[in-house]
Order: sequence, then structure tokens, then C-alpha cells
Amino acid sequence: MGAKTGLLVYADGEVPDLLRLAGAADLPRTSEMMRRLYPGREIEQLPGSTLGNGVYPPKDTAYAASRPGLEIVCDQRVMIDFPSRLPEHLVAASAGRRLVLHAMHSVVDWLAFAVWEDGRLLRSLSLSPDSGIIENIGEPLPFELPYWAGDRPADIVPWPGKEEKPYPLPFHPLNLGEDALRALCGFVQEGRPEPDDIDAYGIDLHGFQVRDPHGPDRAEEEALLKRIMETMGPPRFCTLGPDGSLIECDGP
Repeated sequence: MGAKTGLLVYADGEVPDLLRLAGAADLPRTSEMMRRLYPGREIEQLPGSTLGNGVYPPKDTAYAASRPGLEIVCDQRVMIDFPSRLPEHLVAASAGRRLVLHAMHSVVDWLAFAVWEDGRLLRSLSLSPDSGIIENIGEPLPFELPYWAGDRPADIVPWPGKEEKPYPLPFHPLNLGEDALRALCGFVQEGRPEPDDIDAYGIDLHGFQVRDPHGPDRAEEEALLKRIMETMGPPRFCTLGPDGSLIECDGP
């Protein structure tokens, strides 16, 4: 699995229903939304993307769309370990509406999602195999129940040298993450699409660069990264031996 998401959706109702009716997003309306949700930030228009491709934007980039009854923001900054600690002004913007947060990162098998109604947190879950259950607030939603009941066990090949240790969680967070994304937003990133799934690649988003005016300059960040990379040795490649141990080799 290689899915990553950083998604925030404000909706006057069920998100999947509104996404199915979504027309073109108005750029001035979307720009105004970005200024409202990112006060004090420098915001510059960039090329856009689609919901399917843009749900995990590059650093300092946001893909967004504002339509009547529906607002979407894709941004790595909403990928927080404790969804209940989403900045207050972002929660306050959901007054009278539903707010959905969905975030997952396949590299560490991490998932977090949360749902607010009219600013009140109904459900928040965040977990990964390394950290365990980070946050678990509210009653599980219907799509979660088979996982907590043990009907969706993790089917994971143990890591090399850890054959004796089972997967630390009773289910795989990314599997639950895809079901959460479908139930809450109507589409998936990976896995077999279902007939009722939304075509997320057909929903256009506008692109924006969002930066802290008091933060480090991009050129300075790139120069620092270059200096760090210059201090690193050449890459090492390994393969699995017959006993599951790592054996260094000449290349991938």
C-alpha cells in the first residue's frame, strides 16, 4: 500500500452526496476561503490538481476548492497525530456544518480521521503499529465495527528478524483508512473501486503555495538539505537472505 492523505472537508451534509453534485470550483471563492483558513500566511496561486492526485500535496502546497455547501482542503499540515487538537479556527469554520479530517501515511502505517458536527467532535481515531492507539475519542462509526470485532485481521508478513512478533495492532490501519475514506468522503486511494465510488480524479482543485512569512526561506531550506545530503555516505542496498536476515548487495 502506498496511500497518503492530508484532507479536510467542510460540508453542508453528507460529503459523498455533495461531491457527486460538485461542479467547477470558483477561483475567487476558493482564494477567499484560503485567506480565511490560513490567516497571516502568504498565499500564492499555483497550478491545480484533482482530488485523486492532490490529496497529499508537496510541502507548503495546498490544493483546495470552494463550492456552495462544500469546501475541500488538501494539505500535509492537517496530518496531525491528535485530530482533536486541530487548530481552533479550523474547527470554528465548521459552525453549522460537518467537518471531516482524513490523514494517513503508508510509510509508517499511520491513520487518523475525525468527524465534527457543528463544531462538536463526534469521533477521532489515530493509530499506528509503532505508537499504538494515539487517540480514540467517541463511539466507533459503522464502517469501523468489523475491524474492532476482529473480522478484518492484519495479514502482514513479519519484518526481517521479527518473525516471532505478530503485527502490533488487531487490524491494518491502511485497510481501515480506505474504508474510512470511502464512508466519509465517497472514494478510495487504493483497492478495487466500487460502483458507487466517486471519481476523485474528475474533481478539480486549485493550487496554492502557503508559507509562513516569518519562516525560513525556501532557498535556505533547499541549501540546508543539500548540505545534509553531502554529508551522507553512498546508498547501501540489501536483500533478504534465506533465514530472513538482511544481506548487503551491489544494487537494487
